[in-house]
Amino acid sequence: MTGDRAEGVTIGQAAAFAGVTVKTVRHYHRLGLLAEPRRDGSGYRRYGSDDLLRLVQARTLATAGVPLSEIASLLDADPERFADALADVERRLTDRITDLIARRDALYRLADDRALLSDRALAVLDRMAGLGFGPDYVAGQREALVLFRALAPEGLDHFLTNLEHRLDDPGYVDLIKRSVAAESWEPEDPRIEELATAIAANLLADRELLAVPAGFRIGPDTATRYGMIDHHREDRSPAWARLNALVEAELRSAGVPIPHH
Repeated sequence: MTGDRAEGVTIGQAAAFAGVTVKTVRHYHRLGLLAEPRRDGSGYRRYGSDDLLRLVQARTLATAGVPLSEIASLLDADPERFADALADVERRLTDRITDLIARRDALYRLADDRALLSDRALAVLDRMAGLGFGPDYVAGQREALVLFRALAPEGLDHFLTNLEHRLDDPGYVDLIKRSVAAESWEPEDPRIEELATAIAANLLADRELLAVPAGFRIGPDTATRYGMIDHHREDRSPAWARLNALVEAELRSAGVPIPHH
């Protein structure tokens, strides 16, 4: 054989042997993780065993989570410094694992709403279901409570107290069930006005529950926040939208400070 035989492997072969892409090999060259190998007579890079060893080591460290910016110094370190650096990487990976586990657990909690709602709020929802409200209505109330907690957290306890008292009243429960049934009514149905008057009268019978709670902040965006919560799902039923508007109008005329949305 003559001395013209090319020694080493091409960049494509080196990448395949190391389990990376050619693009990754070139990226390692740009970062200084891997020295540019010599070229053969045709101008192609030829990677020897030392180059492959370095490439495999760099890929292994990168896969283990070592930042690329730290790999070059690690590969060039003496054994003691290399061991210390790896211990530091292990600590950081452990912290990341702990954080990821916490995030995963938060996602699991989302499945039963416990990351979004308090036990008290969930108990109110369970009570609604026990009183015969359908799953769709309870789901809508759950969504409204999530919005309430996010948009007006300082008023949530007062609102839950209100709900707890209202659910003790069979008359209120019956009126709300009638309002649920009104979803399919035409918005000009005369029963809507009658129902709105009855609901407003029931609410006004206990005006203390309609008072603005102490510490509740009122600002320029209060009406928007209120609208997001109280008018949630109204787009599903024009009858509900009209019913809610009529109830609010009657409460305002009675002096209840309901924001105009």
